[in-house]
Amino acid sequence: MFATAAMLTAACVLAACSSDAGSKSAAGASDSGNDTTGNKASNCTNTIGKKNLPVVTFWGWYPNMRLVVDNFNKQNNEVQVCWTNVGQGGDEYDKFQTAISAGTGAPDVIMIEADRIPTFQIQKALVDIRKYGYDAVKDNYGPGAWKDVSIGGAVYGVPVDGGPMAMIYRKDVFDKYKITPPKTWAEYEQAAQKVKDAGGPLFGDLGANVPAVMMALQIQKGATPITYDPARPESIGIALNDQASKDVLDYWGNLARKGLVGTQDQFTPEYISGVVNGKYATYISAAWAPGYLTGAGVGKGKDTGKFAVAPLPQWDPANPVQVNWGGSAFSVTSQAKNPGLAAKVAYGLYADDESLTDGWTNQIIFPLNLKALRDPEFVDLKVSFFDGQQANKEVYVPAANAYKGMTYSPFGQYYFDALTKQIGAVIEGSITGAQAADRVQEDVANYAKEQGFTVQ
Repeated sequence: MFATAAMLTAACVLAACSSDAGSKSAAGASDSGNDTTGNKASNCTNTIGKKNLPVVTFWGWYPNMRLVVDNFNKQNNEVQVCWTNVGQGGDEYDKFQTAISAGTGAPDVIMIEADRIPTFQIQKALVDIRKYGYDAVKDNYGPGAWKDVSIGGAVYGVPVDGGPMAMIYRKDVFDKYKITPPKTWAEYEQAAQKVKDAGGPLFGDLGANVPAVMMALQIQKGATPITYDPARPESIGIALNDQASKDVLDYWGNLARKGLVGTQDQFTPEYISGVVNGKYATYISAAWAPGYLTGAGVGKGKDTGKFAVAPLPQWDPANPVQVNWGGSAFSVTSQAKNPGLAAKVAYGLYADDESLTDGWTNQIIFPLNLKALRDPEFVDLKVSFFDGQQANKEVYVPAANAYKGMTYSPFGQYYFDALTKQIGAVIEGSITGAQAADRVQEDVANYAKEQGFTVQ
């Protein structure tokens, strides 16, 4: 028997978690109902204007979700959305897990970060939406976006936002030390050494609390951490200590050991203060980072106009690989009474021009809908955080278009926790990166076996 309790307690990826905490609803899972029969749902945050239409219940936490839902309801004459914000990230997942265990109380459609989809799919809590209109919308998103929400040949969510990765850097630091943006990780280390030798700041940061970054960089070098197909749910491939994974952990461990990068946990006041004050020359992050940094007070005051962005350095410039950090989707739950109508909502939310434009102009999301990625206004936007640089055209859109997607683990949070622990040991200097990879492999493989998997 597979374990049904998910590891759902860690902080969510910021691309999908940048909502206002003050908007959390106190509503419990059982209050929202599953009303697709034509009666009015009882606990909507929004107002439903077309009360004679069937209602699909929806949980989500984007800051502009009310606008998105209202736009959908105004434009749709077949179904209406009853939206509730039951909390963001882990708070929502806890409530969803309770509803899964109880067999009742889940919404029809739920916002889920892409890396959490397998956690719920393995519990049969999500619906494969391919037979509910997928063919009509599949060309609205790239193959990488669909891959992230798919398991095997099945599709368990509609992509909404993502986090193509890049290198944010301080123009003032690069100018002072005559550094050009490194195109490879070898050049990144050389530049870091040059800045250190000249008495400059740390070149970057190795944060133990961002294991998704390490995973992405390992994938960029050629790792395939997880191989999983729900057609064979008893079997899983786990390769967390292959040579690529060891090389990347050793690379960053060596940077830290040489004092070229810091080892501060990210998303902390200390780290943000360091970014503001020029303690770090670069920030390896995703397309949602400008919105997050602006909200955290970066790029204002004395550091206004000092940031730019360049493509992510490559391990092999002859074979560039783009990777992603973060992003979410709208999934149909197995408790939906009318999965066809629920899928219509999942496909239609955040798909109209007004909602998409509001999302990217206010830096709430980096859209994955190709209508936005091909919109000249989005592509040619001069991003104020980057002092007017056309960051989308030069960096983020090409990265998003080249991203091929990945397969996530049905126990991804356990894997991230194990990786965090071993990155911490690398930072302490008690083990090498290669040894850390071996420990992660042993830990996660043993956990998978305890859950009933056969590890390949």
